[in-house]
Amino acid sequence: MNIQFSKILLLTVLATATISNAQDKKSKSKTAKIDWSHWTVTVPEENPDKPGKPYSLGYPEILNYAEDKIASKYMYDDPKDKSVVFYAFPSGVTTANTHYSRSELRETMETGSNKVNWTFAKGGKMRGTYAIDDISKEPDGKYSRVIIAQIHGVLTDEQRDLIGQKDNNAPPILKVYWDKGKIRVKTKVLKDLNAPYKEMLSEHAWGDDEGRNFKEKIDLNTRFTLEVKVSDGRMEVILNDTESLVYDDIHMKKWGIFENYFKAGNYFQSKTPGTFAKVKIYSLQVTH
Repeated sequence: MNIQFSKILLLTVLATATISNAQDKKSKSKTAKIDWSHWTVTVPEENPDKPGKPYSLGYPEILNYAEDKIASKYMYDDPKDKSVVFYAFPSGVTTANTHYSRSELRETMETGSNKVNWTFAKGGKMRGTYAIDDISKEPDGKYSRVIIAQIHGVLTDEQRDLIGQKDNNAPPILKVYWDKGKIRVKTKVLKDLNAPYKEMLSEHAWGDDEGRNFKEKIDLNTRFTLEVKVSDGRMEVILNDTESLVYDDIHMKKWGIFENYFKAGNYFQSKTPGTFAKVKIYSLQVTH
């Protein structure tokens, strides 16, 4: 009788384990296709342990974003379409050198470190599938704007010390917006093409270009794929594998002095009370 009971108990445990594993697989299948080991997320709420700074999660803590009391308010799964939703509004909590709030991923080439980045000579590619889930309208009746992807520059410690800057921040060479149904691309241009190396390291040496829009209209709740490819002296942004914007001028070549990292998510571009945006990401892959 005891042997028979042991067999029944063993079979019950195995069955329970099988069901549990199946549920785990099912749960994992309902999440976005993102390798979280190479991302850090920042959300628009103050870090209780670091007053004055926004709350961030790096790896491995980011794996538990859905259970994190703070992060889960701004980054959460939608199991219906296997996406991650990034929510932001003008909370007043911003990162250094910015005026807007964000719920955004920052690439970390070396897990857990922001010190290892890449140059255009090394090259890289980021490909993601997005949708604008919901977004507010401004007092003029037009939709708010949101940045969904970036390439941000960063100074090495040596460059930082050379120009006497307090941090390693450098300008973003690429900003990709959702702007009233259009995907809009903005980049930087060097104001003085004859500027010496030290002068080029300053943020003030770089200005904004006029910006370019893709022709295709991207409505709310419409999936679209965005791909960014960079190589030595060249940057290309591709929408839905059909339209391409290429930058291969002198400004791209000059940009080669900087290291960089990719960003993706919801960098909300409004400070109007009551405004917000929700950006969905279904998949996100980076290669170098």
